[in-house]
Amino acid sequence: MNITVQKTTMPKAKPAEGTALGFGKIFTDHMFVMDYSVSKGWHDAKIVPYGPIEVEPSCAVFHYGQAIFEGLKAYKTPSGDVLLFRPEKNMERINISNDRLCIPQIDIPFCVKALKTFVDIEREWIPSGEGASLYLRPFIIATDAVLGVHPSYTYKFFIIASPSGQYYPEGVNPVRIWVECKYVRAVKGGTGFAKTSGNYASSLRAQKEAEDEGYTQVLWLDGIERKYIEEVGTMNVFFVIDGEVITPALQGSILPGVTRMSAIELLNQQGKKVTERPITITEIYKAHKEGKLSEVFGTGTAAVISPVGELNYGGKKIIINDNKTGPIAQKIYNELTQIQTGKAADKFGWTQRI
Repeated sequence: MNITVQKTTMPKAKPAEGTALGFGKIFTDHMFVMDYSVSKGWHDAKIVPYGPIEVEPSCAVFHYGQAIFEGLKAYKTPSGDVLLFRPEKNMERINISNDRLCIPQIDIPFCVKALKTFVDIEREWIPSGEGASLYLRPFIIATDAVLGVHPSYTYKFFIIASPSGQYYPEGVNPVRIWVECKYVRAVKGGTGFAKTSGNYASSLRAQKEAEDEGYTQVLWLDGIERKYIEEVGTMNVFFVIDGEVITPALQGSILPGVTRMSAIELLNQQGKKVTERPITITEIYKAHKEGKLSEVFGTGTAAVISPVGELNYGGKKIIINDNKTGPIAQKIYNELTQIQTGKAADKFGWTQRI
């Protein structure tokens, strides 16, 4: 399949160097679009000017929530080259989400090629500076203009891009996390392992209440026993107990993060003991009481590594590592970001140059 390119005749003004970009607030000149129908499969791939999408009010995505998305970044190296970080893993995860949501599979090599073509056109939008990148958001929506609870027969696949800074205002400083006791995000057999829009819609009430209490994010517990740790709203989570790095096992209700996977591979390469297993919130609090909990940190595309300085579980607060970034989190952050931005050799073959 060829990719048709229609460049904008009215390019936007790009943010000036040093502008506080925030996250996901500014969008580039173009977007990638591809259609699906049963008779044609995925077809009509094109890059067009960024703009509104026209669909019917009866569009299936509005009524039945059949939508998935991904998130990854393009980075500018010191020499001005552009790098993507493990884009094939994000495309593989799209197909995992697609399968759960009854959306047709995409061709992974073609979609990586489309992503590279799109980023190459938008390369002037990639910001430089600490923590800055071009955030890329592929997503798929169901587009049948018919009411009825069944998988759609037509879809649209988009990629949009946003020059962004640090996801959390704290940057690489510890964040405060609220342990959620009332609401449930996902259960085994549900959609927790898929990156589907509904997962995030169901998390908003807990996120708002946590923010009202002064906390940055929510740490979710399992939906059955309400005791096993799952993930933070936008991150997988790691605990360092007695020198051992522990992260909840992927058992169907946790998103398998690309940054999580990369952090585990880096930790293993460093000779650290890494264990993926069920872990309870009670075990975390007990380890803290005994002086064995030295670090807590999250991993995710948006924040890369985010240290956790405080947990609040049922009104009981604990401070981790004197509310300072721990050495393991800092080292993983340094190594990952240096690989992503081309400042260090990529011994793993994770980056792809555009």
